[in-house]
Amino acid sequence: MKTVLCFGDSLTWGYNPTDGSRYEFDQRWPGILELEMNGQVRVIEEALPGRTINSDSPFLPGRNGAEVLDMVLETHSPIDIVIIMLGTNDLWLGFDYSASYITTACLSLVWKVQKSHAGPEFGAPKILLISPPPLEKLSPLMDLFFKGREKVSKELAGLYKIGAKASCVEFLDSSKYVKTSTVDGVHLEPGEHNKLAKAVKKTIATML
Repeated sequence: MKTVLCFGDSLTWGYNPTDGSRYEFDQRWPGILELEMNGQVRVIEEALPGRTINSDSPFLPGRNGAEVLDMVLETHSPIDIVIIMLGTNDLWLGFDYSASYITTACLSLVWKVQKSHAGPEFGAPKILLISPPPLEKLSPLMDLFFKGREKVSKELAGLYKIGAKASCVEFLDSSKYVKTSTVDGVHLEPGEHNKLAKAVKKTIATML
């Protein structure tokens, strides 16, 4: 059985924009992916709300993805494919990062995986980089975090694609398949999780 590790934030964790709860396993895109693969793949969810790529949040400790990635890779090795979908929380207006900065930060995680021995036979796992869906109309709560950052969010897909190609890894633009919830403009409704899972399935099928 192959192993796929999903490294992400609340969009991968399954945050419900309606009430802040967590969707059930079979409603979250990693869980749907595992079910869709009919026992061929074990999907590991390594996702955390508020996770950033490589920045320390002043509000939520322990969210720095770069600080935990090495540990996560060794914990779950050997891993056949690592899926990285991060960048939304790095749009926080307090960071004021450009799309280029967020992209290069995400690529630093890609390179970390490529230099690891967490894959089969102590090689590196294959990698799928996913650009998060851009922000849409924000709720009053999400406005506190992301007001005015919509334009930057829309620039990420194009830059992630360039970075993925240069790094010789697979890329998926989630905005071609899903849209954020009309409830908060950031997270995904169950139907969108289902669409994303099927898009990811199609991509990793060729990688496996």
